[in-house]
Amino acid sequence: MTLVQLRYIIAVDTWRHFATAAEKCFVTQPTLSMQIQKLEDELGLRIFDRSKTPVVPTAEGESIIAQAREILREAERLTELVREKKGELVGELKVGIIPTLAPYLVPLFLKNFLKRFPGIRLTLTELTTDVIVEKLKKNLLDAGLLVTPLDENGITERPLFYEEFVVYVSPDEAAYKKRYVLADDIDVRHLWLLEEGHCLRSQIMHLCELKTRAVGGQNVQYEAGSVETLKKLVETRNGVTILPTLAVRDLTARQMKMVRHFKPPVPVREVSLVTHRNFVKKKFLDALRDAILQSIPDHMKHKKRRDVVEIDKSADKSENRRAKAASR
Repeated sequence: MTLVQLRYIIAVDTWRHFATAAEKCFVTQPTLSMQIQKLEDELGLRIFDRSKTPVVPTAEGESIIAQAREILREAERLTELVREKKGELVGELKVGIIPTLAPYLVPLFLKNFLKRFPGIRLTLTELTTDVIVEKLKKNLLDAGLLVTPLDENGITERPLFYEEFVVYVSPDEAAYKKRYVLADDIDVRHLWLLEEGHCLRSQIMHLCELKTRAVGGQNVQYEAGSVETLKKLVETRNGVTILPTLAVRDLTARQMKMVRHFKPPVPVREVSLVTHRNFVKKKFLDALRDAILQSIPDHMKHKKRRDVVEIDKSADKSENRRAKAASR
């Protein structure tokens, strides 16, 4: 049994295709297949069921693959220990970041991070929370920047800051006339939301209690794919939406007239660095954390007099069930 063979079975499990796994490992498919076959012969069991497309692990294979991931993480940790002893910060850090955070946070810390840590090759990818968590578990990402709490098994959360929610409202709405608003002041019939899959959508549904309050009323339904689209909808079609505060930092004076703050306790979202529980590049993570915290205002680093809005995981699920029932 070798570390190379373990990398090969993990690649096949990740991509569920021998040819793709071989390509990702930079070897030929016959080489990869032969090494996996040798490992199966040595263990006396089949790791993959090759009769199915895509290829899937056998019941015994799932346990073997899970242990292989642990072994490779520990092997990687040895390399990191040596680098730490030498005081080196050299290598790659792969980070997933949710789309409602990336356009507003990355420009704040990226330049400073690259200047302070030139030896770290930072790879940032915009992904939804579910995809980030799945990739962390498969060791395809080192860390994630997303909204917590998640309460996911095997995932460690390190809160970074607390981002306030604000209301972005057109002059035609009653809430526009208020200096500070409550969730009850928002007309949910005119509320623009992100499409399913975004945690910001789930938080807004939870904050506005959309499962219990009446919805509907507009003659158009549009589920946006980005925060920028939400802003444009309010500006061009009227209505209201809820935005994270970093998304309004660059608004014009005219646009800022459409921003309303919530009455205390102000609702916020908790932004965290998340990793697999066996994450090994701890010095890299500390470097990223320090760069981010240096880039944001001090008042965002604590949640005093603020109310962390939970991610309502059941909201979109119930919507999916209703949609499926309606289509039958």
